[in-house]
Amino acid sequence: MTSWTLAPEAYDSPAAGSLRHDYYAEVASRYWKRPATSAEIAEGLSGDGVELLTPPTGQFLIGRFGGTAAACGGVLMLDSERAEVTRVYLRPAFRGGQGAALMMAALEEEARALGAKEMVLNTRLDLIEARRLYLRHGYREIPAYCTGPYMDVWYGKTL
Repeated sequence: MTSWTLAPEAYDSPAAGSLRHDYYAEVASRYWKRPATSAEIAEGLSGDGVELLTPPTGQFLIGRFGGTAAACGGVLMLDSERAEVTRVYLRPAFRGGQGAALMMAALEEEARALGAKEMVLNTRLDLIEARRLYLRHGYREIPAYCTGPYMDVWYGKTL
């Protein structure tokens, strides 16, 4: 039986780079309501702070289904007790199964290992599937803890 494996992986590995590219292409295209160009994707990925997703400041995970890189996600420590969920992505062909739930559980475990007692995240209103995922996993709307052009709603959860 084919199954999921989730594990920390360098944010700049070939699998991570490919997943990060696909993540940004999807969220940017949905935001602009048109396909993002290669240049826009490259610009979005440049200087996005992903290098902080390594211990002790964070962690980046890759989810593989049957050995195929299919999902990614990260946690970033914002302070000594609070971690931010970021870059959660499942390739479309792998959605609708257990991958997202397993990724969220794994990210929470990584955050606990880094000392977090609370998880927070921000997202956009148009990312309906992501918002449903977070609500299913116990996240509730909270006041804004940060600001930015692509942030419409903020969620938090006590670990």
